[in-house]
Amino acid sequence: MDMPDDHGMSVTGKVLALLGAFSHENPALTLTELSKRTGLSLPTVHRRAAELVAWGALERGPDRRYRVGLRLWEVAALAPRGLPLRDVALPILHELYDVTKEQHIHLSVRDHLDVVFLERLSAPGAPQADSRVGGRFGAFATGAGLVLLAHAPDEVREEYLSTPPRRYTSNTVISPARLRSLLADVRREGYASSDRMVGPDVACVGAPIHGAGGSVVAALSIAFRAGSQSPQTLAPAVRAAARRVSRALRG
Repeated sequence: MDMPDDHGMSVTGKVLALLGAFSHENPALTLTELSKRTGLSLPTVHRRAAELVAWGALERGPDRRYRVGLRLWEVAALAPRGLPLRDVALPILHELYDVTKEQHIHLSVRDHLDVVFLERLSAPGAPQADSRVGGRFGAFATGAGLVLLAHAPDEVREEYLSTPPRRYTSNTVISPARLRSLLADVRREGYASSDRMVGPDVACVGAPIHGAGGSVVAALSIAFRAGSQSPQTLAPAVRAAARRVSRALRG
């Protein structure tokens, strides 16, 4: 039975804390670093890390640092909003990229108040984008983010709007009243556009992807250099691609 122990944290909680200590910025950690990042004692970290290595959730390299193991990738691949969705969408993303030649094309899903990137196709010389496959973005100021927030359950949307969002640029919409109006426009028009809301030179257009039950399960978006063209010009191609992914999912 999984009972709380000396830290008031269950064994499961400790294991999850260890896995959560890793990040894109810190992919390899020593036992001491894991202890500091989790607040767990060294003996506890040593014991749990050994169990995770034995199962394959962690790997220990010659440098004595721990890294996320491939077994977790195998498990994560079973998530219905992960690789299966990506596999269905990827050929259509490539076709959209070939047609538009725009800098970044994203496939994203919402995980509570985060946007999670399942895929990114980027053109050579594309501007820096704060996105990576498997990464999270805790804001809905992008084209994909606005789509996902617009179609989120009411309670999720209200939770997000209850605290003023982070202002990335002077164009970032942080007023709850303005955001509600903007999200209503997204639902009515079938796509979202973000003009320099997350970066001074980045604009994007996003459209919803509908699952078998008709609910929005993901968003497809294009990010491009602001001023290079109008979002309204790209919107038809983005919406058409999103509809194709939706039909493929339903099929």
